Amino acid sequence: MVKKYFLLISFILLLQSCGIKKENNPGNISIKDDLGNVISFDKIPKRIITLAPNLTETIFDLGLDNYLIGNTLYCDYPEAAKKIEKVGNMLTFNYEKILTLKPDIVFITVEGNTKETYDKFHELGIKIFVSNPRNYEGIKKTFSDFGKIFNIEKLVGLKIAKWDSVVNKIKTLAKNYPEKLAMSVIELHPIMIAGKNTFINEYLQICGLKNIAEDSPMNYPTFSREEILKRNPDYIIFPTGGDDNLSSVKNAYPEWTRLNAIKYNHVLFVDRNLYSRPGPRFIEAVTDLFNRLHSEEFRLPNPPQ
Repeated sequence: MVKKYFLLISFILLLQSCGIKKENNPGNISIKDDLGNVISFDKIPKRIITLAPNLTETIFDLGLDNYLIGNTLYCDYPEAAKKIEKVGNMLTFNYEKILTLKPDIVFITVEGNTKETYDKFHELGIKIFVSNPRNYEGIKKTFSDFGKIFNIEKLVGLKIAKWDSVVNKIKTLAKNYPEKLAMSVIELHPIMIAGKNTFINEYLQICGLKNIAEDSPMNYPTFSREEILKRNPDYIIFPTGGDDNLSSVKNAYPEWTRLNAIKYNHVLFVDRNLYSRPGPRFIEAVTDLFNRLHSEEFRLPNPPQ
């Protein structure tokens, strides 16, 4: 099995080393954003602002960071993103500063930003492009859209093909293990977990896990503590900034010590930023989850008779 995990890590290194080279000016193009609005470009944007961390990560991953003139206080990856001019915190923005920066395009999201922000940019006459990647396919669409806008479609296609090869490899390896129940925690108070129609749920699916909230019509349903006991996950995926541990989960709901996930110490504390941003590190997150699930430390033992 060690060779298999090494293979996955090798895929990640290959992706990270895949450089993106700008191609010739595409001329006039029109493209639909994720709200269905048609946005036209008569030249490649050279001054861009991103108003969400996943969009900033996308720009850096595509080697377009020389064009990035502004982002948010939450845009902290990669390290160089912290040095970009800050124009707000995703909910409130310094529009005077944004106007002064004279962007060719501002990239925003649906879930992270507000309609008021969207309307304000329209009012100011600033060109905006809305991205709304809710799943793996949505992440790939965002990359494809950027590929068209910046005329790097061929190279973006190669990157996406490498992503798909990693996902398919993990799916194949996951079939070697029995399907187990899992829940991915969003908040403990109240108990909010990732539902079926989320990119976080795709981490579970790709790794061969069954989401205990897959029957919920909500993206991020709120469950009672009793319902969690009833559904009894074998694994708990717990995104954290580094300040959580097994004791914090046990102390929140003492009766949860009866859960399989806690009885067998199968609570995986994962990097919140890595797992919560629908961008280029999706592949890194799903690889991390698979390798951690199937290391010796987290292999589920036979239940007691």
